[in-house]
Amino acid sequence: MTELTVPNVSVTPMEKFQEFLVTRGKRMTRERTIIVEEVFADHEHFDAEQLINRVSQRHDSRRVSRSTVYRTLEQLVEAGLLRSVARQDSREVYEHDYGYPQHDHLICRKCGTLIEFYNSKIRDILAEVARKHGFRMDGHRLEVSGLCDECCRPPQTRPEKLNLL
Repeated sequence: MTELTVPNVSVTPMEKFQEFLVTRGKRMTRERTIIVEEVFADHEHFDAEQLINRVSQRHDSRRVSRSTVYRTLEQLVEAGLLRSVARQDSREVYEHDYGYPQHDHLICRKCGTLIEFYNSKIRDILAEVARKHGFRMDGHRLEVSGLCDECCRPPQTRPEKLNLL
């Protein structure tokens, strides 16, 4: 799904999240540990329901409540480890943010496919626009909606003449 490389960071996402929780007077519970492990097991986009399903299928865990998953996702976003990418079918979709380079997304409005890409020209254009307006840019998020290659293809079968009547 992604062409971006896995980042090389000096502090693991688990350690960074633990530091974040300490600053908020909270601790790293068994449930939060399970959630962070699942979130950072791979670099795929996901929504809360997909994460809940993955956590419930783990053999090493007892039950983790839905509310704990939703609260922990909010905390991971606040900690700078995740970011919300786009809403698909009224679902919030998340991706890893910690250590990953700035990138943008193409989103198929028919099948929901997310394609990550990086283009330095886009970054340069936005920097120039910000400079012209005296704006101090610290990042950007570009989400382009449309149809992916697969959804643009014509159907493989041709209708029979009788079906056209």
